[in-house]
Amino acid sequence: MQNTEFAGAIITTPFTFAATPHSISWNGITPVFCDIDPKRMTLDPKCIEPLITEKTRAILPVHVFGTPCDVYEIEKIAENYGLKVIYDGAHVFETEIDGMGIGNFGDITMFSFHATKLFHTAEGGALACKDQSIKKRIDELKNFGIISEDEVSRVGLNGKMNEIQAAMGLCVLEEIEHERKERERIRKTYMEELDEIDGISFLPDIPRVKRSLQYFVIRIDEKVFGKSRDYVYEELKKYNVFARKYFYPMCSNFPCYSGLLSASPKNLPIANKVVNETLSMPFYGALDDNDIRKICWIVGKI
Repeated sequence: MQNTEFAGAIITTPFTFAATPHSISWNGITPVFCDIDPKRMTLDPKCIEPLITEKTRAILPVHVFGTPCDVYEIEKIAENYGLKVIYDGAHVFETEIDGMGIGNFGDITMFSFHATKLFHTAEGGALACKDQSIKKRIDELKNFGIISEDEVSRVGLNGKMNEIQAAMGLCVLEEIEHERKERERIRKTYMEELDEIDGISFLPDIPRVKRSLQYFVIRIDEKVFGKSRDYVYEELKKYNVFARKYFYPMCSNFPCYSGLLSASPKNLPIANKVVNETLSMPFYGALDDNDIRKICWIVGKI
């Protein structure tokens, strides 16, 4: 991948699912990888500004594991440079900051309704935006550019949710509050059981933020814990406990982005450290306390 092939650039995080930078590249724009905050694991505002050039068109931050970005600082930077902010909100369904839904921040927020999410429609998602003109354009683009029986305004595609997906979403929506209560119980049990183990830490508590409860992620400091994240991951599988190494491998390490200067490990020291520490644990409402304690016992035994 060469920068000369692209028109414009968008600053984003390497610590995300592949869809994030791919959506930029697919549109003929260069993804510029920016390092992340060591605690939130989201785009670090202090690292954004040095990457802004005359080619920069927007910032695409990602709310990670339900932890929101520093939206206020990112907004200041965007306003100073006249940039758009498009949030990847795949992990933050029902997250709130200062009592406001997470979709109120930035120009657009993308929500994922994939089957692995707290709220889902088996597949699909939604876009939230404050600008009615943007919404109108999206509505046209997702329906082949059709605005009436007799008029097609622009080139579009089929980006609509179908009726079966919508019906599933309505059924899932009825279970959300119950599922949230169960996941809060699970989160507390995990933290009580793992809190005494040196080298294991949890997602940070952010003041005035309502959690999404989509994931329970731990970080493993190999120097303190004595074993690597990868070792723990493999050992858990021997007990039929299937965790996940989110987000590994990191996007900046994909071969398709290896030619980008911003993908160099020396420019992403925090992200390259964090990607080898995070482990997403089993986290679903039907998980009972005894099973959680067994999982935590296995980690302690390791």
